[in-house]
Amino acid sequence: MAFVETPLTLSTAASSWQWDVPTLLVVGTVGITYWWANAVAVRRGGGVGPGRRCCFLVLGCALWLLAAVSFVGVYADTLFWVRALQVVLLFMVVPFGLALGRPVTVLRDALGDDGRARVDALLAGRTARFLTFPATTSIAMLVTPWLLYLTPWYPAVLEHAWIDQLTRLALVVIGFAYFYSRLQTDPVPHRYPQMISLVITIVEVLGDGVLGIVIWLGPEIAAEYYGQFERTWGPDPRIDQSIGAGILWLLGDLIGIPFLLVLLRAFTVDERANAAAIDAELDAIERVADDESGDEVAPEAAPPTSKLWWEDDPQLEERFRRE
Repeated sequence: MAFVETPLTLSTAASSWQWDVPTLLVVGTVGITYWWANAVAVRRGGGVGPGRRCCFLVLGCALWLLAAVSFVGVYADTLFWVRALQVVLLFMVVPFGLALGRPVTVLRDALGDDGRARVDALLAGRTARFLTFPATTSIAMLVTPWLLYLTPWYPAVLEHAWIDQLTRLALVVIGFAYFYSRLQTDPVPHRYPQMISLVITIVEVLGDGVLGIVIWLGPEIAAEYYGQFERTWGPDPRIDQSIGAGILWLLGDLIGIPFLLVLLRAFTVDERANAAAIDAELDAIERVADDESGDEVAPEAAPPTSKLWWEDDPQLEERFRRE
């Protein structure tokens, strides 16, 4: 429990920092491992480009760390809307950046043949298929925010530091599983049509909207926790929760736009690949048909001459025989 008595202003937002050792250790391990693995993969002729690395290290790791050590982490237990901002960052933005970095590709390229085979075997297992199945990741993505805000889970996060740490880690893991399985830029246990991802994205946007409305119009969440502090600055608890509901709804949908654009691009690429495969198959069938028809004609046979339609009629042939 870390209530902050200092009012949140632009000045205090810029100067408010804290140490979060568990998050620092986790993010540091993830970022250093990714950087080292990609360096090894590049030396072996693989790895990813600077754009992918930037997505993973900046949009993913750096923002993950900022959500814990900046004013977002400092005031997360004091203001409802700041906690909502932290949830959106850790649940949507950070996992999206991590997935764009293609960490599975980096790991496979950094390992030798034996290690790559073990990764492929792990991806081919039933557990990996179940965890990345569209229904599994989609249900987890939709249900987690509802459970967080509408059950005793949320007050427990505010009151117990260890639950807070585990919850923030769980948000990143669940979000990464969702974006990893939906983007499919990395090797995945099973590749599903991108149309499924587009439909799931639309449903997820609707789910965020409904949750935002429920929080906005519903009773005060964790009222007993917030009520024990005499906060004389900032919005009152009701307005504070309304602002948080707007962040969960509008900001969550706004952040989903880049994800939707990436899905649309992937959908276009898949459609072009499918069209090219169909064209190649039709061309192959046509070549086989041409070869078979060519085998039926003797090499010394003269090519057929063109005829008018009536020349094959036995009654008209004699009357209109060409000279």
